Amino acid sequence: MGRGVRGSRKETMDFKKELSRKAFTVAIFGSARIKQNDPIYRRVYRLGRWIGSKGFDVVTGGGPGIMDAANKGHRDGRKNRHAHSVGLNIILPREQKSNKHLDIKREFHRFSSRLDTFMLLANVVVVAPGGIGTLLELFYAWQLIQVRDVSELPVILVGDMWRELIEWVDNWPLRRKLLSRSDMNSLFLVRNNSEATRIIEATYEAYKQGEKVSCRELKRRIERAGRT
Repeated sequence: MGRGVRGSRKETMDFKKELSRKAFTVAIFGSARIKQNDPIYRRVYRLGRWIGSKGFDVVTGGGPGIMDAANKGHRDGRKNRHAHSVGLNIILPREQKSNKHLDIKREFHRFSSRLDTFMLLANVVVVAPGGIGTLLELFYAWQLIQVRDVSELPVILVGDMWRELIEWVDNWPLRRKLLSRSDMNSLFLVRNNSEATRIIEATYEAYKQGEKVSCRELKRRIERAGRT
């Protein structure tokens, strides 16, 4: 599964060079408001720790909440010193402080260039519960995949809040043919971290082999593996 945003600004390309290698990277989006005692924080922490243990890079918005969980888990779990915990922080009027678990940090004044950088780096996108910012990140990633502005990649939806969103998409824009059934292929609704890690591993296997695998084919491979 490839990566890359066509027509990205030079600054995103320069940032990619800072990482010094083409690492398999998992982008994680989610709310800055979720506290450490929340079950979804602990769930994302465990997922980040697994990502680190596999030697993959993780990239988040670099702030508190879900972002902190993912970056902290990655730092705690990794065994490969070359794996990076990356934060793409947005500068807001009420400044969002970066979390303490970043190896590489980049600050942005514009959401658009920040989101382009996320999609430039990501091989997989994980979306945890969140508010307007998280919804923006989800729909931006989904649209770029839909219009083929990036290589097709899985968008994994973690947490209960996404089930009703998928039902709404089915009942309204999809039923009225405002989007195609094939546009849904890139969305993976998961019940737990085990399902999420299976998707990430299947994507990594394709990446490692240099394969361009559609999300539809990826789902078939995961289903076949689950029956064996």
